[in-house]
This record gives sequence, structure tokens and C-alpha cells, in this order.
Amino acid sequence: MSNPTKSVVLVHGGFVDGSGWKGVYDILTADGFSVSVVQNPTLSLSGDDNATRQILDRQSEPAVLVGHSYGGAVISQAGNHDNVSALVYVTAFAPDDGESVNTLIGTFPTDGPQPPILPPEGGFLALDREKFHESFAGDLPAGEAAFMADSQVPWGLEALGGVVSQPAWRSKPSWYLVATDDRMIPAPAQRTMATRMGATIIETPGSHAVYVSRPQEVADVIKRAANEA
Repeated sequence: MSNPTKSVVLVHGGFVDGSGWKGVYDILTADGFSVSVVQNPTLSLSGDDNATRQILDRQSEPAVLVGHSYGGAVISQAGNHDNVSALVYVTAFAPDDGESVNTLIGTFPTDGPQPPILPPEGGFLALDREKFHESFAGDLPAGEAAFMADSQVPWGLEALGGVVSQPAWRSKPSWYLVATDDRMIPAPAQRTMATRMGATIIETPGSHAVYVSRPQEVADVIKRAANEA
């Protein structure tokens, strides 16, 4: 058996930036992992793929590549990089060949909570600030959720509609953390994507912001992928 990887690359999703990974970063680095955080611009899938590959180019060994939410589409594309040993999806989109985040959203159940995405302005999307706490970060304190709402990063329509080709999960081992209280990506949709991938599925209570609210659970899945890949 080869030695477990000690490198991790973290990719954030839409509406947020890489600072949300701080809790996961602290846990992993304390356990001896080398952790890099991609600050993907979320303007287009191709641009975020390139931003992620720049970080992967710098890794001294194959890394566990982790994506949250839209970051799952990014790692599905960038995960074909030679410096990727495993993929971890954290309540994330997992497009197949020819699919985008937008096409996957079209398959989600319509009888449950819907993401409060405002009409696009200038080619970018944002979430309704007043509904951000309930929909995105229901298990975080109100003040922390308000900060996330007020520091939103505009999400480009080109990122939403970017089509994945040759998804890396078809050739790399994958793990999927289902957040059962997610009101952005419904848990049944998460399970459907994870099952289609053949991913190892782990479930935890948590909102869409589970990577912020439950960093230990997220770090544990990453460490499992590092040990088992």
C-alpha cells in the first residue's frame, strides 16, 4: 500500500470565497497536511478550472481535491490533473460529461425549498440577503450568516452554464459528504449525484455552509480520502 497523501487543495463554491475553509484548514494543517486554498474567481468554469490547475501545478505530490457546491463542477473538470489522487465533494454539484450546474439544477425536486437566487444583473447572480441565513447557512449564528451575505461574491452566468467534459470522477476515486439539512442543494439530489458517481457517501446534519459550521466532519472525510485513495 502506498503512503497516504498529505496534500489537500480546497475549492470554494459560488457566492463565497476561500476564507470559509479556515476551520477545515486549521484542522488539517494541525494534523500535518499541506493545504492550499484556491481563490477561484467564479466568473466562468474554464477560468476556475485554470485557477485550480495553477494550484495543482505547485503540489509536490498528488493531492486530495475538494470542492464545495459549485466547486464540485470545478473539481470534476480540474480533477483530471495528474496531481490529483482523489476527489471529495462537499454538498456539491457533480456534473457528468456535457452537463453544467444549470442543467443539474433543472433536475432538482421542485416541491422543497428553492435557492433565493435573484434575477441576474450584468451577467452575475446573487442571493437575496434577507433569505441568505435560512437558505445557505441555517446552522450558523445570525451574525456570521449576515457577514457571509454582505460579503457575497457575484457568481457569473458563464460559471453556472459551463459544461463539464471528461468528468474526473469517472477515473478518480471520490467521496461525497451529504449535508442533510441543505436548503440550496436538496439532500435527495446530493444522494443521486453521489450514487451516480459511485462515490463513498457520508452523511451529516448541516446546512449548505456545512464546511463552515462543521469543519471537523468535513476534515474527517478529507482525511479518509487521503488514507484510502
